[in-house]
Amino acid sequence: MTVSATSSLVAPSTTNNLCRRSANYHPDIWGNHFIQYLSEPMELDEIMKQTIMLKEKVRLRLVPRNPLRDANLIDSIQRLGLYHHFELEIGELLQHIHNNYVQNGTVTLNLNQDLQSIALVFRLLRQHGYHILPDVFEKFKNEKGNFSETLVGDVDGMLSLYEATHMRIHGEDILDEALSFTSSHLETMTTQLSLSVATKINHSLKRPLFKNLPRLVARDYISTYEEDPSHDETLLLLAKLDFNLLQKQHQKELGDISKWWKHLDFATKLPFARNRIVEAYFWTLGVYFESKYSLGRKIMTKVISLTSVIDDIYDNYGTIEELQLFTQAIQRWDITCMDFLPEYMKFCYKAVLDVFEEIEHDTVKEGIGFCVVYVKNEMIRLVQAYFTEAKWFSSNFIPTMEEYMALGIANSGYYLLTATSFIGMGCIATEEVFKWLTNNPKIVNASSIICRIMNDIVSNEFEQKRGHGASSIECYMSQHGVTREDAINELSRQVTNAWKDINEELLDSTKVPKPLLMRVLNLSRVIHVLYKDEDCYTNSQGSTKNDIISILMNPCPI
Repeated sequence: MTVSATSSLVAPSTTNNLCRRSANYHPDIWGNHFIQYLSEPMELDEIMKQTIMLKEKVRLRLVPRNPLRDANLIDSIQRLGLYHHFELEIGELLQHIHNNYVQNGTVTLNLNQDLQSIALVFRLLRQHGYHILPDVFEKFKNEKGNFSETLVGDVDGMLSLYEATHMRIHGEDILDEALSFTSSHLETMTTQLSLSVATKINHSLKRPLFKNLPRLVARDYISTYEEDPSHDETLLLLAKLDFNLLQKQHQKELGDISKWWKHLDFATKLPFARNRIVEAYFWTLGVYFESKYSLGRKIMTKVISLTSVIDDIYDNYGTIEELQLFTQAIQRWDITCMDFLPEYMKFCYKAVLDVFEEIEHDTVKEGIGFCVVYVKNEMIRLVQAYFTEAKWFSSNFIPTMEEYMALGIANSGYYLLTATSFIGMGCIATEEVFKWLTNNPKIVNASSIICRIMNDIVSNEFEQKRGHGASSIECYMSQHGVTREDAINELSRQVTNAWKDINEELLDSTKVPKPLLMRVLNLSRVIHVLYKDEDCYTNSQGSTKNDIISILMNPCPI
C-alpha cells in the first residue's frame, strides 16, 4: 500500500464494531500540580542580586594557578550545574592546561601514579574537544598488559577512570579494557564498602556522568559536595541559589504547558494514548535547562507530547485505513483534511497544525522563520515511517536488520526532535544547519540508533505480548538465527558503537557550532536515563517520578 500526497482522501468506513488494541498505560500521575505554580509570586530580585555577586567571586578564581586545582574546580563547577555561567573562563583554563601540559596529544603532567587526577584531566580535555590520546593510561598496566590489580584499592581513582572511559572513540582498545576492568571491580566492591560509597558507585555505574542529564547531576552533586569538608562555601551557595532560581522558572513554564495540555483534554478524547505532559517537559529539560532556552522548551515539549500521542495512534489504536488517511492528511498539511478523518484523529491533527502555526509565529518574531519547513518535513517523514511500520505489522512482515534500522532511524523521532531543539537555539541555528540536518549527519544517525535500539530492548517483551510489529530484536534473531540474548548483546554493542560515533563527531565539530551538537548529545543522554533498564517514559511511576520530584518540585535547602 503506497501513500501519495496527491491521492484523494476518502472518509473511513464505520468502525464501531472494531476490536482495537490497547496498551493500558497508567494514567497521568501529576494531576494539576504544576498548574498551581502559575499563581505563586516570583519575588526573586534579592536572590538574583546575590547570585550575581557570587558569580563574580567565582569568576575571580577561574584563572590559571595549579593545573590539578584548576581541573578539580572545573569539575566541581560542571557537576554543580554552573558551567553555563563560566563557559568562557573554563574554556581559557582548559586551553592553558592543554598548551602547557599536553604534547602531541599526550598529557605530560607529572602526576606519577595519581590515577584519579590523570583520568580527570583526560576526561575534561576530551569533553571540551581536545584530541587527547589514551596512552597516558598505559602506565597503570602490569607486565602482562592488563590493568594492575593494585588499582582496585583506589576507589576514587577507579571511579575517575571509569568516568573517563565514556569519552572513548573507535579503536581505543585501552579504554574498552579500562571500562571492563573498572565496571566489574566497582560492582564487586559495593558489597565491601560503606553504604554511602556503595551508593555513589552504583549511581555512577547506572548513570555515568557523560550519559547523565546535567540537571540531575547538579541536584545529586550539590548534596554530595556539601558533605565534603573541603567544599567551597561560595560555590556551594551559588549552586543552590542558581538551582532554585531555575527551578522556579521551570515550574512556571511547566505550569503554562500543563494548562495548554489540560485545555486539549486528550485524556478524555484519546484515552488510549499516554498522558505524559510532565514527562515530556522532563525530556526537554534534559536537552536544555538554561534560562535563555525557555522558548525552545515550550516548543519542544509540545512537539514531544503530540508525537507521543501520534505514536500511540499508529501503534495501538488506528486501523490501516485510518492510518492511511492520517498519513495523507499530515503530508498535505491542510486543515480541510480534518473532514475526512475519524473523530478521534481530528483532535490530534488540529493540535499538530495549531502548534506548528504557533511555532511559525514565534520563529518569525525571532527572525528564524525559515526553520519551520524543515521541522514540518521531519514530522511528515516521521509519520510516514510510523505508517510503514504499521503496514509491516498488519502483514506480519519481518524486515531484515538493514531494512528495519533504515526505518528505525526515522521512526525513532530523533531527527524531528533534533530539528525542533535547534529552533530554541536562536540565530546560531542558520538555514545551513538545517540543510546539514537533511543530509543524515553521522552524529544524529548515532543518536537515533541509540534511541531506537534502547527503546526496543526495554519495551520488547511488553510490546510483543500486546501485539506489535517486529523490533530490532526479532529482526536480528530472524536474520541471523540466534537467541534473544545473543541478539540483545549484539544490539547493545551497536549502541556502544553509536556512542563512539557521537564522541568522534564532538571532537570534529567544525561543520556545525558545538552548542547545536550538544543538543544531539543531550537527546542521547535522555534516552540513557529513560531507557537504561525499562521504558521510564511510558512507565513513569518509578525512577522518572523521583527524578522529576528532585529537579522540578524539591528546592535545594539553603
